[in-house]
Amino acid sequence: MRFQANRDVFSEAVSFAVKLLPQRTTLPILSGVLIETTAEGLALASFDYEVSARTEIDAQVQEPGRVLVSGRLLADIAGRLPNAPVEVFTDESRVVVSGGSAKFTLLSMPVAEYPSLPAVGPINGVVPAGAFSGAVAQVAVAASRDDVTPVITGVQIEVGESTLGLVATDRYRVAIRALPWHGEDASGLTALVPARTLQEVGRTFGGSGDVAVSITRGDDRELIAFVADRRTVTSLLIKGNFPPVRRLFPENVENYAVMGTAELIEATRRVQLVLEREAALRYSFTADGLALEALGSEQAQASEQVDAVVTGDDTVVSLKPQFLLDGLAGVKTDFVRLAFTKTENPNKPGPVLVTAQKSRDDAGTDDFRYLLQPNLLLR
Repeated sequence: MRFQANRDVFSEAVSFAVKLLPQRTTLPILSGVLIETTAEGLALASFDYEVSARTEIDAQVQEPGRVLVSGRLLADIAGRLPNAPVEVFTDESRVVVSGGSAKFTLLSMPVAEYPSLPAVGPINGVVPAGAFSGAVAQVAVAASRDDVTPVITGVQIEVGESTLGLVATDRYRVAIRALPWHGEDASGLTALVPARTLQEVGRTFGGSGDVAVSITRGDDRELIAFVADRRTVTSLLIKGNFPPVRRLFPENVENYAVMGTAELIEATRRVQLVLEREAALRYSFTADGLALEALGSEQAQASEQVDAVVTGDDTVVSLKPQFLLDGLAGVKTDFVRLAFTKTENPNKPGPVLVTAQKSRDDAGTDDFRYLLQPNLLLR
């Protein structure tokens, strides 16, 4: 094999191919990136039996072939080469990578032992890349990081007639977002995707025009694929039943407060400085506005007032500040609405519903909803 390629294009392609690989693999060969020539140039791919990535780039191919080399090492090298065309060729069991005055020689890995990448099934539909990237960022933060319960470490994708829904929960909060979907009538089709993989897909494909989605369910494998701009990512789906968290969202809430999103974020960040880990902030909503209080320790306490318009009863809730900040980060409007649900126990407030608010008087859309359980169920 011998080819020449643009340094930036080659470096970006290698980075894309290896970024989804785990830091440590069970088999050393799975840490490799596969480079093979195509009719248009090159294809670079990686696969660890759970996630695969493949991208195609233009290149000047002098000698066709296939080669497998250490992915992260090649990514580091490609990113540091001088600003000159990259030339790569094989020399028996070694791979030579050069650019400008720099030259690297790498040991190749046995291509014959590398697994075949999973095939992508028929495309079910497409979503706007920008909206998809934003939706993933809003929702995936609520997915659990505790592998003890794998089913809630993923984001549930739910296909509707004209919308694609994303849902995530870690038991203590639930995030939901809907975005436009164009494709076949696949209403009821679902896919539970590992949150880490989906976050990387969202970041990578954010600048594309549209992202095509394919969900394949077979006897031996359940797979989802995302395709855009000559790039493809596939992921095995998480097996199990996602909890029916949508039913937790109230249809109507009459007791709520509206305030500036940025003001609430900054006040929460300041007041939480004196809190010990996992401690809660006290939020008191009255006709006078919002009062934040952090008792902290004996050495430090903090409080702050924020302008807020409260509709309904005065309400006091204790919330984990980082969980609230995660929800507020998903609100893309100047104002935010915090709605207070009720429970059978009048002394115990229900979950707090965070939604966007166009202005102090006009409610926003409910495309993004974030439900946060008060009173720190973590303890």
